[in-house]
Amino acid sequence: MKYVVHIFITVLFFNVTLFAQQKDSTNVKTRSIQYTQIQQPKYDPLNPSRAAFYSAIFPGAGQIYNNRYWWQLPLIYGGMAASIYFYIDNNNEYQRFRTAFRQRKAGLPDEFSDENGLPLISDAGLESAQRQLRQNRDLSLLTTVLIYVLQIVEASVTAHLIQFDDTDSLTLTPSAMPNINYNEESTHKLGLTLKYSF
Repeated sequence: MKYVVHIFITVLFFNVTLFAQQKDSTNVKTRSIQYTQIQQPKYDPLNPSRAAFYSAIFPGAGQIYNNRYWWQLPLIYGGMAASIYFYIDNNNEYQRFRTAFRQRKAGLPDEFSDENGLPLISDAGLESAQRQLRQNRDLSLLTTVLIYVLQIVEASVTAHLIQFDDTDSLTLTPSAMPNINYNEESTHKLGLTLKYSF
């Protein structure tokens, strides 16, 4: 009887374990993994050249094309207007002193002489004023041209940088690490590590 109980328990145990091992073929679960791909903005190599072309045709148009104009247009137009104003003002003053110098050399009264014909400004003073005003006029013209060229370059560079990938997966992390070298005495070294991951 003792053997029968052992056999009964053994058979029961094997049946339970065999039943637990069986798979239900009608109840199969499948998993599908979906990958989402990050949409990268499409790179357009003509954007920088378009922005530069628009700025060359009309100052500030490249900045409007790049949608970065709210603070740049006042700087561009303010700088160009100021330099053109100083160019016109210095040119008018230069022409005044030049006309006075020519009249004086011809023996005629000029605007820098009193009613008796005595000069209020010497000939050397008229020449010096002409030279200084001509330099200021040329510098104003150079400033206008420089602002014009810089706004073209800025529009092109901004159009390049707008298309640059600046997602959060791009990181540049600086970290300072002390160099602990036990062989050297009382020397402290500091290193800089830059980690670039993308």
